[in-house]
Amino acid sequence: MESRCRTIIDEAYLSDPAHAVRWRKTLEFLQGSSLSAIPLARGLDLGDRTPYTAVLEQHFGCPFENTTVDLDLEALSGSFEVVTAFEVLEHLFNPLHALLEIKRLLAGKEARLFVSMPLWKPPFLASPDHFHEMTRRSARSLFMRAGFAVLRNAEFRIRHPLFYLTGVKPLLRAWYEKVQIYELAIR
Repeated sequence: MESRCRTIIDEAYLSDPAHAVRWRKTLEFLQGSSLSAIPLARGLDLGDRTPYTAVLEQHFGCPFENTTVDLDLEALSGSFEVVTAFEVLEHLFNPLHALLEIKRLLAGKEARLFVSMPLWKPPFLASPDHFHEMTRRSARSLFMRAGFAVLRNAEFRIRHPLFYLTGVKPLLRAWYEKVQIYELAIR
């Protein structure tokens, strides 16, 4: 059975201007990592392959695989120095399982996990495609429970400022709608 929380990566998704902003700001965050200066052998990008997967390959200088298993239930395989989970955890029923699987795959003293997800919004603003939207505190608690330490984090908006002036709901989004992004290492 297909989950209502599963986002389909199609032309409509890829042409949304907010995703171009998200990818640009995500790359800026990645460029601030010490991992960017280290030669890597393999990476894993959770979810479907997107044009951003090629950007990750170029940035880290290594090939990236993508997942094809049910991240809520199934085991992941392989060994990776960098794993990315951009806009994935909020779609999972069991993000702890996915994080524990990722932890098992990370190899090397400098191995990193990069995660981004929307910051919690009130239910009337939350995406119907999201099973979880987390506060800063709940995200950090989840990472700690999975055995990760937060090395760096940031927050950013993905919409043009004029978008927030197009109505009451968009104006409320100006207050609540942010992406939180983290660089994590195994504790």
